[in-house]
Amino acid sequence: MRRDEFNINDKNSIDEILQACEYGTLSLINNDRPYSVALNFVYHNGSIYFHGSIEGKKMDTIKTNNLACFLVVKPYSTIPSHFFDTVAACPATQFFASVFVEGDLSFVENKDKKAEVLNALMKKLQKEGGYEEISYDKKMYTKMLDNVAVIELKVENISCKIKVGQNLNYEKRDKLFEKLENRASKIDIETIKEMKFYKK
Repeated sequence: MRRDEFNINDKNSIDEILQACEYGTLSLINNDRPYSVALNFVYHNGSIYFHGSIEGKKMDTIKTNNLACFLVVKPYSTIPSHFFDTVAACPATQFFASVFVEGDLSFVENKDKKAEVLNALMKKLQKEGGYEEISYDKKMYTKMLDNVAVIELKVENISCKIKVGQNLNYEKRDKLFEKLENRASKIDIETIKEMKFYKK
């Protein structure tokens, strides 16, 4: 990563971003051309998992070439240029966190493992519960598990970038704190928290 101040190696920070983001972009190679698709996912036991129909372009592509990368992005505050008391457009930006993963894809064939992964996905996306736990032994889920593809992205390389003003000097950062506190949207409050955590 070119800007070292944005490079984050802390495992807890990476885990938090992967748990917070509901979807990401899976990038594949299809007939020597790039192919990307947005997917819900779950980070479970050190791997990224997706699910989908057992047929289609995505599945055919994976069977042909199982190399992949995956990107998730968590947005923070949009910073307008006038927050820096200038009429120039140049300072306008958006703060964000991203995690980038590279690895090999494989199909999960074991029905109990499929159920385990899909239960982890449900716990992530439907935290309030209100559903019957998925199990191959339950008649309501047997056919579904037979007809759904669950794919594992085994993590070979992972990197994280968090951009929340670490490159700003103290004067500019203090001014930005004041502007964000005055605007005080939900995402601004979260951004201030992250800025304080990652300050130089």
